[in-house]
Amino acid sequence: MNNCIISPTTQIINPVNLYGCTLKENTFVGPFTEIQKDVIIGKNTRISSHCFICSKVSIGDDCFLGHSVVFTNDLFDWPEDDMKNSIFRPTTIGNNVRIGSNSTLLPVKIGNNVIIGAGSVVTKDVPDNSIVYGNPARIKQNK
Repeated sequence: MNNCIISPTTQIINPVNLYGCTLKENTFVGPFTEIQKDVIIGKNTRISSHCFICSKVSIGDDCFLGHSVVFTNDLFDWPEDDMKNSIFRPTTIGNNVRIGSNSTLLPVKIGNNVIIGAGSVVTKDVPDNSIVYGNPARIKQNK
């Protein structure tokens, strides 16, 4: 847990790998989770075990991440064989978002009050009050 800002009301179940992140009030982080630098996790958010949250991800308040949710920040569109020019993009998750186990999120914006079904691959932005699932994830219902 290097250089993190962690609320005293946050619960962390070790082992975890946390560095340079911010965990706000009443956050729960399950075991075998990695949260990288420049990540902000909102209040009352629960992150289940085995999640990977890469840099440049912001997760709102009152969210839930199921087991093994993975975020990416790289679309691998940098010049071939030149990782020094990598382009890392942000992902923003709104408030009251539920993400099912084994979902993968590319750099996207997820609105408020969204449900993402288990095993989904989210490649595009999702508007508020939506239910999405599938590979690629598609809007199945607006709440």
